[in-house]
Amino acid sequence: MSHPVSDPCRYAAQLDEKKQRLIELLAPFAAPAPDVFASAPEHYRLRAEFRLWREKDERHYAMFEAGTKNRPILLEQFATASLRINELMPQLKAGWQASSALSFKLFQAGFLTTLAGDALISLCYHRPLDEHWQAAAEQLASELGVSLIGRSRGQRLVIGRDHVVEKLQVAGRTFSYRQPEGAFTQPNGEVNQKMLNWAFDAMGSRQDDLLELYCGNGNFTLPLATRVRKVLATEISKTSVYAALANLADNSIDNVTLVRLSAEELTQALNEVRPFRRLQGIDLKSYDFGTVFVDPPRAGMDPDTCELTRRFERILYISCNPQTLAANIAQLNDTHQVTRCALFDQFPFTAHMECGVLLSRR
Repeated sequence: MSHPVSDPCRYAAQLDEKKQRLIELLAPFAAPAPDVFASAPEHYRLRAEFRLWREKDERHYAMFEAGTKNRPILLEQFATASLRINELMPQLKAGWQASSALSFKLFQAGFLTTLAGDALISLCYHRPLDEHWQAAAEQLASELGVSLIGRSRGQRLVIGRDHVVEKLQVAGRTFSYRQPEGAFTQPNGEVNQKMLNWAFDAMGSRQDDLLELYCGNGNFTLPLATRVRKVLATEISKTSVYAALANLADNSIDNVTLVRLSAEELTQALNEVRPFRRLQGIDLKSYDFGTVFVDPPRAGMDPDTCELTRRFERILYISCNPQTLAANIAQLNDTHQVTRCALFDQFPFTAHMECGVLLSRR
């Protein structure tokens, strides 16, 4: 069964509905009309994960109806996923069908691709992986032109690299990103590129410093660092921190200091509640912060972190949950006003909305 083809006419109508919902949500704050950045209706998702369903001694890619584990939707292709994933799906299936070393107790397959054409496949097993698996996997990875990772309990075998490399264009410059397997990356590459360019433009050219919370692998850090004097960025995930440090080095960006702290911990440090060893040697008072950039999880900023952002002249906020964004804006509304707004449609044909706002001090 193939994933149903999406209707571009229906997509345009749904995107307009999202725009109206965002306008209504931000109306209490007198926000300007949002800039709207559409997605391609198909082949937009750069990563995908499938359970494998065994039927008549053959394994098939499968997804399941919501709330069920025994009613599979068998797939040969998946129109939501990138063209590279759709190209690899039958090739990988043929590879495991031709090799018992690859297919035995295989239960899940994942794909991570990039706009630049790089690809990594992960295969998960209910058994230990041995030298026979290693030899078969090396041959398959070579044939498909991909990196490949095998996973089982207590094992993670990497053939090639454990990351893909993405290339994104922001304001005429190409930025290179290492995106590790298992770490968060933006799933819709084209819309992410639009989001980066919007944030770059909203930031403007500054002569002061930027504080960035929740920096991840440096997705926004790299282009925004070129707009300011220097950056202090925070991230709690070790995997994302290592990727961000590599990305800064790969792009020759040397005005960013990255610390592994949560937003809550940095709030405590800036408020001088307590010292942190991870900030040793960093003089927080040497920064002249003019803007804070936040891209928090779906829960939004906690009240203390939200209160911290109030002290900055400008708050550049990317949100994957407009409801929590609105709650945060309500807390800041007496000191800051929304001066720019955007809708980024990362997930067509869903209710999900990604948006961005620039709040400036009243």
